[in-house]
Amino acid sequence: MIPADRLQQIRERFEYLEARMAEGSGDIAALGREYAELKPVVEQIADWDRLQTDLAEAEAMLTDPEMKALAEEELPLLRARLPEAEQALQLSLLPKDAADARPAILEIRPGTGGEEAALFAGDLARMYQRYAEARGWRWEVIEEQPTELGGLRELVVRIEGDNVFARLKFESGVHRVQRVPETESGGRIHTSAATVAVLPEAEAVDIDIAPGDIRIDTMRSSGAGGQHVNTTDSAVRITHLPTGIVVTSSEKSQHRNREIAMNVLRARLFDMERQKAAQDRASDRRSQVGSGDRSERIRTYNFPQGRMTDHRIGLTLYRLDQILGGDIDEIVDALTADAQAAQLAEMGA
Repeated sequence: MIPADRLQQIRERFEYLEARMAEGSGDIAALGREYAELKPVVEQIADWDRLQTDLAEAEAMLTDPEMKALAEEELPLLRARLPEAEQALQLSLLPKDAADARPAILEIRPGTGGEEAALFAGDLARMYQRYAEARGWRWEVIEEQPTELGGLRELVVRIEGDNVFARLKFESGVHRVQRVPETESGGRIHTSAATVAVLPEAEAVDIDIAPGDIRIDTMRSSGAGGQHVNTTDSAVRITHLPTGIVVTSSEKSQHRNREIAMNVLRARLFDMERQKAAQDRASDRRSQVGSGDRSERIRTYNFPQGRMTDHRIGLTLYRLDQILGGDIDEIVDALTADAQAAQLAEMGA
C-alpha cells in the first residue's frame, strides 16, 4: 500500500507550483519543468482517490436495503480495478531518469564479421532512422563512414524529439545477426555483429571540460567520391587527453564542427559518469536492462527464421522485416516495462 502522507505531500507540492506559476514569481522555467513532471503523477493520484471513494460509497450502500443489490453488482467491478490502479500509481511514483527527455547521440559501428558486419550496421542505422521518422524526430548525421557495398564503418547521429533517450536507451549493446551473406555461394549462415551506443546529450553544466584536457586538430574534408575538396581545413578532430576519447565531425563549417564535436565529447563523458553510477548501484543486484553495457550481446536478428530475440527479457518476435523497417515499439515497451518492474522490486513495492 502507498503511504497516504506521501501522496498528500505530492498534492501539496503540485498546488504550490501551480500558485507560484500563476503569480509569475521565481524561476518560471524550472517551476514549469517540475510542474510538468508532477502533473501525470497528480492525475494518477486523483484516479486512485476516486476509486477509493467509489469503493467506500458502494460498501456503505450495502446497509441500505434499496441500494444493496446495486452495491453488490458494483463492488466486484470496483475491487477488480484496484490492482491495476495501484500498479499505475506506483509506476507514476518511480524516480524518473533525468536524461529521459534529452536528445540522444546514437553511435553504430560494425563488430566481428568484416563487410557483412558493416552491412548489418547499415541495416540497424536504417531501422533507427525509420523509427525516428515515424515518431517525428529530427535525425542529424554528425559522422558517417560508408563502405563501397553500402554498409557502414561508423555512424554518429544526433536525434532530437519527444523522449528520445527514454525510448532508445535500452538499444545500447551488441546486436548480432545470423544470415546467409549475398557473397556466400555455399548458402552457409554467417554470424556477425554491430555495436550500438545511445548516449544522452549532455549540457555544458553537466560536464566541465578543461581547455588543457583537449587537443583540437583540423583536417581537410571532402565530399562523396573525393569531389568538392574544400580549399580550407574544416573537419575537426578533438582528443580528450585524460580518457583518450577521440571525436570527429566533418561538416562544411569548421566552427560548427567544433561545436558538434564538443557536444559528442560531452555526451560520451557524461555517459561514462552515468555508467559508473549505474554499476555502483548494481553492485549488489542483477545488472539488468538499462545498464547500457556495450560489451553485452543484447539481441539476435535471425534472417532464415525471420526472428528477433532480445536476450535480456527473453522476448522473441517472428516479424523481422517489420522490425528492421523501424517497427520496434513493442520491443521498446517490453524493455521499459521490465526496467520498471525491476525498479518496483528494488523499492520493495
